[in-house]
Amino acid sequence: MKAGKLDSKLLEKIVFKHIKLRREEVLVRPAIGEDCAVVDFGEEACVLSTDPITGAANEVGRLSVHISCNDIASSGVEPLGIMLTIMVPEGTTEEQIEEIMKQASEEAEKLNVEIIGGHTEITNAVNKTVIVSTAIGKSPKKKVLNKTRVKPGDAIILTKYAGLEGTGIIATDFSEKLEKCLSDDELKRAKEMLNHLSVVKEGIIAGKAGALEMHDVTEGGVLGAVWEICERTGTGARIEYDNIPIMPETLKICQTFGLDCLKLISSGCMMIVISKENAEELLYALQKEQIQASQIGIITEKRRYMLKDGSEVEIQPPVSDELYKVI
Repeated sequence: MKAGKLDSKLLEKIVFKHIKLRREEVLVRPAIGEDCAVVDFGEEACVLSTDPITGAANEVGRLSVHISCNDIASSGVEPLGIMLTIMVPEGTTEEQIEEIMKQASEEAEKLNVEIIGGHTEITNAVNKTVIVSTAIGKSPKKKVLNKTRVKPGDAIILTKYAGLEGTGIIATDFSEKLEKCLSDDELKRAKEMLNHLSVVKEGIIAGKAGALEMHDVTEGGVLGAVWEICERTGTGARIEYDNIPIMPETLKICQTFGLDCLKLISSGCMMIVISKENAEELLYALQKEQIQASQIGIITEKRRYMLKDGSEVEIQPPVSDELYKVI
């Protein structure tokens, strides 16, 4: 199989079908496009998410905090704690492990998230650093997002810029190659995209504004996130390519490596579905907090497609992320 997360058909075929036990305390279970599990804790619900960092060579400590905290934020919930499992290959130095924890601690402090546990191990089972992070949040049960409310005509809003995380990773890990096609300022801006990976603020704002559905745009990029939201809600979507915000540096990097920026990992972007009546209010609230946001399409009955250059392009299920063509 190719590198990257399993596609939806394989998840259903070889993973989900084997999860048979059901406990009444579990309110939200594994599903295609589902970012979090939710567990009943009386009046409160415990929201949990876990994710690995495998596609980056640098800044892994920083990335590990955001990848799972962003998933918690996709439920409109503020993360409060995170657990990190760090596996490094033999030969890793004390200084390298300390740098990982320094990065993770600094990012967690910015988010007001405590590192509450984990595991650190040197092992020959990996040939580069792998970090698995698990984030935890809590919310009144009545505020947990309800996907059944999504309906045709609802607005699809994207925060920040397509390919955000992938751009930052490639610019950081392949800066020497990119020096030939990007100016010093462009390369600097591309690397600095890794400073904007959190979607916690917009997740909380969108939750208060009445968001019906949210999804952190990770592997598979913008188009993958559209497909996963539609799959989870049983709907379709019409996306306007010209409305998708893409940084010039992202376009140049993708052109250099032959990548599709709409299928490039995009942590730092939140995809939000909200009623058309509340869309303008949400866009205003995000703008007020200096968060770039654009309406890129609407929910439809069934068909999932994008309008680009006068043509209708069908949106396919996500496969291996474009980043894996490079790393």
